[in-house]
Amino acid sequence: MNIRITPGPLEGTITPPPSKSIAHRALIAAALSGGFSVLKNLAPSRDIQATTACLRAMGAYFEELEGGGVRVHGLGSSIPQHREPWLVQFDCGESGSTLRFLIPVVLVVQGGGIFTGRGRLMERPQKPYFDIFDEKRIFYEQKDGALTIQGELKPGEYRLPGNVSSQFVTGLLYALPLMERESQIVLTSPLESRGYVDMTLDVLKDFGITIENQNYARFIVPGDQWCAARDCAVEADWSQAAFWMAAGSLGNPVLTTGLNDHSVQGDRVIDEHFASFAWGMGRTVEIDVSDCPDLVPPLAVMAAFHDGTTRLVNAARLRLKESDRLDTVTKMLTALGGRVEEGSDCLVIPGTRFLNGGTVDGANDHRIVMAAAIAATRCTGPVTILGAEAVNKSYPDFWEEYKRLGGKFDVL
Repeated sequence: MNIRITPGPLEGTITPPPSKSIAHRALIAAALSGGFSVLKNLAPSRDIQATTACLRAMGAYFEELEGGGVRVHGLGSSIPQHREPWLVQFDCGESGSTLRFLIPVVLVVQGGGIFTGRGRLMERPQKPYFDIFDEKRIFYEQKDGALTIQGELKPGEYRLPGNVSSQFVTGLLYALPLMERESQIVLTSPLESRGYVDMTLDVLKDFGITIENQNYARFIVPGDQWCAARDCAVEADWSQAAFWMAAGSLGNPVLTTGLNDHSVQGDRVIDEHFASFAWGMGRTVEIDVSDCPDLVPPLAVMAAFHDGTTRLVNAARLRLKESDRLDTVTKMLTALGGRVEEGSDCLVIPGTRFLNGGTVDGANDHRIVMAAAIAATRCTGPVTILGAEAVNKSYPDFWEEYKRLGGKFDVL
C-alpha cells in the first residue's frame, strides 16, 4: 500500500497503543504459568500475533476477550509432558523479539524446534546463542530460511556479550528459571538497552520469578521456578508515543496522554531527549542512543527541524533491525530534502525549517514509515510513502489515528 500525504498540521489528543515490548513478555510469562491469566489492553499487531501463535504451538491455550484482552491457559509444571516426538515449527513472522525470546524457551519446553520468519528476520545474527550451543553441545542448523535447534539446556553458567542485543539476555531469563538448579548469566561486555532487561525483570517479578541482578554484569537465576498465573493490563507504549511527541516538537498541537511516567520502559527517555532539543537551540546536540535504539527514527525527525546540528551516536545495532535503519533513516530524510551524514555508528543531522517533500521507500520498516509520516507535517510539498502498510507490524491503527488528528492522505 502506497500513501500520498498532503502536508498539514496534526491536532488533538492521543493515547499510544499498548506496549508491544511488555505484551511479548507478559504473554510468554502467562504461557509458562499454571492456571489462567487474563491480559488486558493488548493490541493485535503482527509481532504480538507471531508470539501468540508460537506459544500456541508450544501447547498454551488462548481465548480472545472483548475489549482487546486474552485469557491464557499456561503450561505450568506440566512443561516436560509437552515435548513432542517431532520438531514443531514456529513461525516468528518478522518479530525479532519472538524469535530470540523463544529459542531457549523452546529448548526447555520441547527440546527443540524449527524457527522460520519473513523479511530480514532470519538474516539477523544469532551468534550469542550459537556460541552457547557450541559450548553446551546443542544441535543447530541454519539454512533455507529456517533455524533448527535440538538438545537440552542444563543448569550452569551462560556467558554472552551485552553489546549485541538485550533480547538474548531476555530469552535466557525466561528459560533458566525452569531448570532444576541455579544458573547464572554472565555478560562479557557492558549491557546495552538496559531498559529492556529491566522490563523483562519487572514482568517476571510480577509473575513470581526471583532473579538477582548484580549490576547488569551477572544475573543469578534460582532453578525450579514456575510463573504464577495473574491478571494484568499492558501499559501504553513509550516508543510509539515518541512519534506523536516528535509531531509536537514540529509545532503540531498534539497532546500524548495515558503514559506511565514511572514506567520501566527504556524509551521513556524520549522525555529527556525532547527537552535536550528545547534547550539546545542553535547548538550541537549529541544523544547516545545505545540504550534506546528504537527512538532513532523519531529523534531523527526532530533533529531534521532542530535549530542546530544533532548527533545520534552509538547506533551501530540499528543496522540489524527490520531495515538497516542508519541507512534507511538517511535515505528517508534525504528523499524529503534534508541533509544527513551517515557514519558507521552515528547520524549527523543539520536542522532546517522545512523539507521539500518527495517519495520515501518505507523499506518494510514500520518505524521508517511512521517517521516519514510525521516529517510530512513540515514539508512544503506532498510526501509519498511506499509500503505504508508496514505499520501493521507494531501499530495497526496508526493511519486511522493520523487521519483522526487531521492528517490528509490518499491511498494510491
